[in-house]
Amino acid sequence: MRRIAALAVAALLAMPAAAQTLRVGISSDPNVLDPAVSGSFVERTVFSALCDKLLDVGPDLAFRPELATRWAWAPDGLSLTLTIRGDARFHDGTPLDAEAVRVNLERYRSARESRRRSELRPVSAVEAPDPTTVVIRLSEPYAPLLSVLSDRAGMIMSPTALARLGERIRDEPVCSGPFRLTRRIPQDRIELERFAGHWNAANIHAERLVFLPIPDGTVRLLNLRAGQLDIIERLSPSDVGEVRRDRRLQLAEATAIAYQTISINTATGALRDARVREAFERSIDRAVINQVALEGLFVPSNQPEAPGTPYHFADLAAPPRDPARARALLRQAGHDRFAFTLKVANNPVEAQVAQIIQAMAAEGGFDIRIETLEASTMVAATQRGDYDAAIVIWSGRPDPDGNVAIWMASDGFLNWGKYASPEVDAALAAARRSTDPAVRRAQYHAAAERWMADRPHLILYHHRWFWGLRAGIEGFQPAPDGIIRFAGLRLPAR
Repeated sequence: MRRIAALAVAALLAMPAAAQTLRVGISSDPNVLDPAVSGSFVERTVFSALCDKLLDVGPDLAFRPELATRWAWAPDGLSLTLTIRGDARFHDGTPLDAEAVRVNLERYRSARESRRRSELRPVSAVEAPDPTTVVIRLSEPYAPLLSVLSDRAGMIMSPTALARLGERIRDEPVCSGPFRLTRRIPQDRIELERFAGHWNAANIHAERLVFLPIPDGTVRLLNLRAGQLDIIERLSPSDVGEVRRDRRLQLAEATAIAYQTISINTATGALRDARVREAFERSIDRAVINQVALEGLFVPSNQPEAPGTPYHFADLAAPPRDPARARALLRQAGHDRFAFTLKVANNPVEAQVAQIIQAMAAEGGFDIRIETLEASTMVAATQRGDYDAAIVIWSGRPDPDGNVAIWMASDGFLNWGKYASPEVDAALAAARRSTDPAVRRAQYHAAAERWMADRPHLILYHHRWFWGLRAGIEGFQPAPDGIIRFAGLRLPAR
C-alpha cells in the first residue's frame, strides 16, 4: 500500500496544473467499470461522472429526473412507466432511446455476469413501445424499484458497445454521463474528458477529470494541502479538525445513509444462542465507541435507518450497557466466560472500534479474539460463512428495503449468517408490495421488532461523510449517499 501511495504522489507531482482539470483523490482503485458487475462503493463515485442513471437521488433522498424525466406507477402497482429524455446520447454517438434502456435492463436482470439480477427479480418484462417510453412490468408490486433504478441497475450503457465488447465492456465502458473515459492505468489513475454532447453539458465546468486512487488517508490529505488534489473523499474523523483550521481548504459533510454493523453468524458461528447475542449487545455502549474512536462525529444507532428519518423507530432504542446483565445471560446459557472471534478489515478506524468493543465486552464476560484481514479476504470469509462475527459497512440506499432486506431476509444477498425468520420475511415482503409510506413503515417496524430481538446484526453507528476540498471550489453538494455529483462544480484558477 505504501508503494502505491508513493507512486500516486509521484504521479500527482508530474501532472500539469491545468485550471480546467478536476483531480479527485479516492480511497481505492475500482475493480471493474461495468455497472452489471460492480460491487464496491468507490466504483459508484466514478460512475457518477461516467454513466447517467434513469433516476438520481437528491440531498433530501428524494428521487429526481436524470435519463427518465417522468415516471408513473400503474394503479395496481404491477408496472412502472418511464419517459426517457430525447436529448441524451452515448459517448460513441449511439442514440439513447427507450430501446437502449430496454437492452440494458434485460442484461441486468438476466446476464450470467450480472450482480443486479436479485435487485430486478420482480421484473417480468421490459417494453419499449416508442422511442421515449419504457414500461417495466412486474410479477408483483415492488416499491423499491425506484431506488434500484437510481443506482447501478439504472445506469445505461451503449448497446452498440455492449454488442461489440461483450464482457470486455468492464474495461472500456461507454455510457452517456457528463465525462467519457480516455485512459485508465490500474492502481494509478482514471482519466476522463468532458462530453460535449451531454444533455447537461452547460452545467459541467471542468474539461478533464482525473481520479487518483490513494488508499492512505494521510497521503490523500497531504496532497490536498499541497494543491495536488482538488477534492478528497472519506476524510478520517481524526483529520476533520485539521481541515477546518486550514484556510486553504474547505470541509463538506453530510450524515450518511451508510452504517457500520456487526454481522453475526447465527447458523454455524459461536454466537448461535440468542441469549449470548443479547449478552454481547448489553456489554457494549455505542456512544462510547463514537466518542473514543470517531471523535464524537458519527451517529450512534442500532438501526439501518438513521435517527430522524421516516423509517427509524425511536421506540426501538438500543438497550443500555449493562455488564452485570450480560454476565447473567451468559450464565443462563451455561457459560462462565464466552470466547469468539471478531473479524475486522485492516482499516485503522475499524480496528480501533474492534478494540473498544473487545475491552467493553470483557467486562460482560466475553473473551474476544480480533482477527484483522484485508477487506477482500474478510468478505470472502463471510460469504463462505467462515466467521463468528464481523464488523462491516453498508453504503446505504435511499429505500429502506435496500438497507434491511439485504441482511435480514432469508434470501438477502448479504445474509452471510443465514438468519431466517418467517415473520421478518413476511413483513419485508408486505413492505415491498406497497407504495404507501404508512403501510411500509408499519411493516418495517414489525420486522425490526423481530430481528432486533433475534440480533443477527448489531448495528453500531451511521457514518458522516467528510470531504476535503481546495478553497475556492464552488457548487459542491454533500449528499447522504456519499457520491460526488459533478454538475455545477466550479474550480478556482490555480
